[in-house]
Amino acid sequence: MPYWLILLIAALGLLGAVRLHLEAIYGLPWLMISVAVIASVYGLWAGGLAAGLAMAVFSLLYWPEIQAKGLLPQALMPALLLGLSTYTAADIGASLRRAYRKAKALGRVWKLQAELLEHLPLAQTRREVVDLLPRFLTSQGVEYVGLWEPWENGLRLVAGYPLPDFIPDTGVVGRALKEGRPIHVPDVRAEPGYIPPQGVQAQSELALPIFERGEVSLVLNLESARPFAPEEVEAFVRLAQAVSAYLDQLADRMERRVLSELAQAMGSGRSVAEVAEKALRLLLRGLELEAGTLLMAKGARMVPLAALGAENPDLQAVLKTGLPYGEGLVWKVYHEPSPLFTERYAEFPGAIQALRALDWRTLVAHPIPLLGARRSRLVLVLGQRLPRAWRQAEKDLLAAAARAVGLGLERSLEAERYARINHLFQKALLADLDAAYRQVLEEAVDLVPGAEAGSLLALDQGAYAFRAAVGYDLEALAQVRFDPEGMLLWYGQGMKEALENQPRILSAQEVPLAEISHKTAPPEVMDTAGRVKEIQANLCLPIAHQGQVMAFLNLDNLHDPLAFSQDSLAVARLLAGPLAVLLHEVHGRQLLEEAALTDALTGLPNRRAFDRLFAEELARAERYGHPLALMILDLVGFKPINDRLGHKLGDWALVRVAEALLENRRNGDRVFRWGGDEFAVLLPHTGKEGAQAAALRYAKAIGSLEIDGHRLGVNIGIAAYPEDGEGADELLSRADDRMYRAKAQGVPVLAE
Repeated sequence: MPYWLILLIAALGLLGAVRLHLEAIYGLPWLMISVAVIASVYGLWAGGLAAGLAMAVFSLLYWPEIQAKGLLPQALMPALLLGLSTYTAADIGASLRRAYRKAKALGRVWKLQAELLEHLPLAQTRREVVDLLPRFLTSQGVEYVGLWEPWENGLRLVAGYPLPDFIPDTGVVGRALKEGRPIHVPDVRAEPGYIPPQGVQAQSELALPIFERGEVSLVLNLESARPFAPEEVEAFVRLAQAVSAYLDQLADRMERRVLSELAQAMGSGRSVAEVAEKALRLLLRGLELEAGTLLMAKGARMVPLAALGAENPDLQAVLKTGLPYGEGLVWKVYHEPSPLFTERYAEFPGAIQALRALDWRTLVAHPIPLLGARRSRLVLVLGQRLPRAWRQAEKDLLAAAARAVGLGLERSLEAERYARINHLFQKALLADLDAAYRQVLEEAVDLVPGAEAGSLLALDQGAYAFRAAVGYDLEALAQVRFDPEGMLLWYGQGMKEALENQPRILSAQEVPLAEISHKTAPPEVMDTAGRVKEIQANLCLPIAHQGQVMAFLNLDNLHDPLAFSQDSLAVARLLAGPLAVLLHEVHGRQLLEEAALTDALTGLPNRRAFDRLFAEELARAERYGHPLALMILDLVGFKPINDRLGHKLGDWALVRVAEALLENRRNGDRVFRWGGDEFAVLLPHTGKEGAQAAALRYAKAIGSLEIDGHRLGVNIGIAAYPEDGEGADELLSRADDRMYRAKAQGVPVLAE
């Protein structure tokens, strides 16, 4: 029943009752009673002011009659009661009116909220929610609706009525963003910096923050030509809360879907590259971004495991070669393992020129966590050309996805390491010892996280010598030999740990690497050929088998003192066992081959060994452009010893000559027995003048030998690359010819 009808019935009933009562007792006229009662009833609806005025009129009109009849005492009490009832009626009436208005407003907005909740499930993405909300509120009679999102130092309009695209965060909307609470301004004319909708004169404004994952994601701005009632404000606040809850549901749903798809992709990938590409494709689609890459730190470069959307040739060239150390956001993330989000990439100091030239704005570089890694060796990079604000829900999704991708890639990387170690074992078993050393070192530098360069020192005749190097001058390092005590000093652990193949890490932040190296080897060689002053971190792995340390594998990083960590040690331990067996097998086979290449009497390499090594040294000299000298030696006085004193003393004479040659050779010179009483010497990095000086030294040493009263001598022919020829046969012919001419001329050495 309508309120006005209820009030009319009440007024009529009250009027009749009071009239009968007062007229019977006091004899007051009908008009006086009617005015008082109607004033009281009207006060019930309209308020105390009307009732007070009616009572005043009543008193002025009938006061003389009351006084003349002497009815003042009898009328005073009813008048007081009537006034009190009028005041009470007025108060109750105001409350009823407020309740009525509130109920009416709440009913309208609750209906609006219920209809919105029916429409919200139709929006399956945040973008669809943004499009739906202003359109729906406008269709339901809300006058002016705008939707803003945080952008740099202000807000930008994403949907709603015509306004500037960007506003500073100082107005009503900005306050709602910064304070994270609803802001209601009843009169916008008193609000400084107010920006009205185009062509609209609004009176009040309401700004409602909409949250997503605990962060203000949007601000819903409502404006009206009339003041918002408190009930309306409360209802719209609840509506914004409902939208916030739905955005959280969407974010949760998106995260669960992406993580589920990532888990399937991780399990179905057959290689590291395939797993990386599948993860990249899913994340680009889920975040609606343009391009991305998954990079892995390999020494001094970040190289892509996968890349999608990078169609620009300059950008493809950058990805092909990898990002040099320190260039781009990725190396910053490598050092400080926390994600970097930006909407202004071109202004970043280390921005890649190719991306800056393409005017890329939006970018994230996110670390992919790996077990035991102190640095972020894997970095996910996603972006697009257009500017875009990064929301907390997207950051949460990327963090969860990074953990899932890290777990998947760890499994793939481990499987790939086992496969590569098995392949290395099969390949190196078929190679000679030097090739096996080189293959082992190259594979270790590529497999062990943090490695950029390295060297391998193998045990040779009681000392350790450089047999392979990556990033260093092996030919210069080959001159250096370390006794076992010197190697243990560099290793920094005891023999027990070395025999257990325990790797260790040294950092230039903690120990002076160059000073330790100088204690065990010549500084002038290690500082130049070994670059020890550049080494920032070193991982040393002893390779022991059957109670003997066969080799020491050194892996170095020249840029980062903290390049090696627990994940590096884990991979080094994985390598230790197979490498020990591999090197033992290859070394055993090499011993058999060396037996075939070694002269049994003198222990020197034989003619077969000479032919192989001469070809290798000549090819190396041609490749690097350094000189190479060759000597052919023929003994003088050997035949009388062999004929007169017997073969036993003849053999002894040959052994003595071999010993003299070895005692007087320089580092790097190789001495061979050709057969009979002929010997040969290869002198790498030596020109004709140096070879002549060495030949005279050899001739003097042999000339000092005497066997049972018979003195020995020698004739030496010299040939040098490239002045005497560029082919092996030509050089041998020149040296052999000069040796015979020296014999004919009776001189020990002939070089021309």
